[in-house]
Formats: sequence, structure tokens, C-alpha cells
Amino acid sequence: MLQLIAPIGSLLTGVSLLLLGSGLLNTLLAIRGGAAGYDSSTMGLIMSGYFVGFFVGTFIALPMIRRVGHIRVFALCAAVASVSVMLHQLIINPWVWVGLRVLTGISLVILYTVIESWLNAQTPANQRGKVFAVYMVVNLAALTLAQQLMRFDSAESYILFALASMLVTLSLVPVAWTRLTPPEVQTVKRLRIPFLWRIAPVAVAASLLSGLAMGAFWGMGAVYAGKVGLDDAGIASFMSAGILGGALLQYPLGRYSDSSDRRKVIAITCAFAALAALLLIPAGFNSTTLLFAIALYGGLAFAIYPVAVAHLIDHLDGPDIIAGGSAVLLLHGIGAAIGPALAGQLMTVTGPSALPVYFCFMQLLLAGFAIWKINARNEDEYEHPAQFVAMVRTTPTALEMYPDESEAVSEVDDSLSSQARENAA
Repeated sequence: MLQLIAPIGSLLTGVSLLLLGSGLLNTLLAIRGGAAGYDSSTMGLIMSGYFVGFFVGTFIALPMIRRVGHIRVFALCAAVASVSVMLHQLIINPWVWVGLRVLTGISLVILYTVIESWLNAQTPANQRGKVFAVYMVVNLAALTLAQQLMRFDSAESYILFALASMLVTLSLVPVAWTRLTPPEVQTVKRLRIPFLWRIAPVAVAASLLSGLAMGAFWGMGAVYAGKVGLDDAGIASFMSAGILGGALLQYPLGRYSDSSDRRKVIAITCAFAALAALLLIPAGFNSTTLLFAIALYGGLAFAIYPVAVAHLIDHLDGPDIIAGGSAVLLLHGIGAAIGPALAGQLMTVTGPSALPVYFCFMQLLLAGFAIWKINARNEDEYEHPAQFVAMVRTTPTALEMYPDESEAVSEVDDSLSSQARENAA
């Protein structure tokens, strides 16, 4: 394993520092915005700005890299993202924050694209599964650890903003220092959503609706935790529990989908996720119950998008897999951009309980659609050309690392499962 990681260690170190800084900032803003008196509707718009920027950045990342190269683009965007982090603390204004979140989203998706395209180019085909697994673990571990950095100081001081900014800046060091040769940028064709809808409507619907749900989790989860009475440390634990749950349950649910109709797995998973969401409604719970509920919900909700991608891949030929995956990832991004604003508006009108009710509604909507399609289109879904792979939802470039050999897929599942359990411990 060390022989595999050593050549790409600088890239993995860079992305881990980047995720530590961005993960800290996301939770930090939710708490700082509450202290500044922003209501849930305002916070929803602010958090949606990040996903809007993420969506926009997807389209400009590759042209920028082609123009000036990987390292220059990474340096430029790391500088912009770092300054953006500090400006959140220097200018406490909701509309400025919306603009900064859009700018941060654009910068980060370009940074992820640089790392992921480079990782893909450096990875031999027979090692793709292991690299994909390591990258998954680095993502989840960094995001989990980032939440715990909230314990270092109060969200109202500048210290945590400075720490997030420094982490983003430091991500530049290992990438700029690497001796790896930057890869050529490949042009990936795109498949139209109507075509994907005809061949795998449940995968398309799951991508959009899971984006609506997960965008609200990332954008409003910390806001919700604060409004139901958790302190800063409790909010950090709340978000960490959701992420760890997602790491641990993706594997067994995905493996189950390999031997069953994936549409049924999506329907069942969504139904149980809806029930888990209801456990989050603040009615006489204690903090332990809340952490258990969000871990269970995160474990179920995080698995839906990867199962949907596997379902889509079952219906695509090899050359179309990346294009199809990119299309549903962009659809997922649209949902994620809408989710925080929509959930925030509902929370302003009806209170914090609106967030778990929103989660429940989105999951039930997808479960109902999947059941309807199963009844309307009774095809054999038990023999899958593809196998499930737990995956990140960053950029379309990450899909190029998606293992396409059965041996590689097995390695991804085994490595991710064992390492996720180690992180949880």
C-alpha cells in the first residue's frame, strides 16, 4: 500500500488540507451566521451560494487548466479561496457572504478538478480501485476531522477563520512542490438528461432528489443543530456523526444492491432514511439520541447517490460511463444548490423541525417514484454489468477514477470498509 500511496502522497496531502479548511469553514459559517442574527432563510441562501459556485466552476475548470496548467490554476484558486475565507470574518454582511460563498465554490471545484485529474493520470488501470478507495477515505476522514477543529475556539473570534484560511493556503505547498508531471486535459463528451431518463429514470430522479436532501444536510445541518440547543462542540459532533454514518453504511448497502434490483434498494433505503429523519424532530430527545439519529440518517442518505450511479452504469456501455456519470453529478449539483435555500426558507416559517421534515419528504418522494417505476417497468435488474463502488461527489473528473474491473471494485469495497471502521474507532 505504501508503494501505491508514495507517488501520489503530495496530491493526497494537498486535498486533505483543502478539505480540512473547507469543511471547517462550512460549519463555522453556520454558527457565526447564527451569532450575527441571520435567520434560517438567510443562512439557506448563503449556503446555497457555495453549491451555485460549485456548479459554475465545473464548467470553467478544464478551460482554465488547459490555458495555464495544473499548478498555476491550483495556486490561483487556492489564493482566491484563502482570501475568501478571511473576508467572511472581515465583512459581516449576508449578501457579501452569498457572493463569497459563490466565489469559494468556484475556487474549490477547480482545485478538486486539478487534484482528481492528476490522480487519475498517475494511476495505472490495475491500481485504480485501491487509489479510489484511498481517496474516499482521505475525503471522509478530513471532513470528519474538520468538524472537530470547531473545539479550538469560539466561532465569533477570528482564530477559526484564520485556521481555515491557513489550511487552504497550505494545500498549495505539497501540490506546488511535487515532481509529478501534470497530465494532459482530456475532453469528455456529455450525455443529455432526456436520454438518461429514458434508460434509467430512477437514477436520474435519485441524483436530483438526493442532491436536494444532501445539499440541505451540508448547508443547514449545523444551523439546525445550533437551533435545537447544541453548543459548538455538540454541533461539531453532530456533523461528524452524520459523515461517519455515511462512511460506514455505504458499503453494506452498496453490496446488497449488487445482488438485488437497485431500484428496490433505493426505495427501501429512502423509506428507512425518512424514518431516521423523523427521529431528528426535537421532541424530548437528548444529545445522544440526536447523534444516533443523524448517524443513521447520514448512513442511509449518503448511500443513495452512489447506488443511483451504479444503477445508471448498469445501463451504459463502457465509453458512455464517464459522460453519463458526469451528467447525473451535475444534476445532483443543481439539487444541492437549491436544497439549502429551500430548507432554510421552510425553517424560517415553521422552525428547526422543518429540516428533518424536509429530509423525510425528499426521501419519501424518491421512494414513491422508485416503487412506481418498478411496478410500471418490470425488468430483470438482478444481473448487473457493474458493481457498486462507494464514491465522492466532487467533480466529474472523479468519475474517471471509477474502477471498471471486478478485481478493482472488490479492492475499493474491502479497503473502504475496513478503513472507514478504523476512522470510526
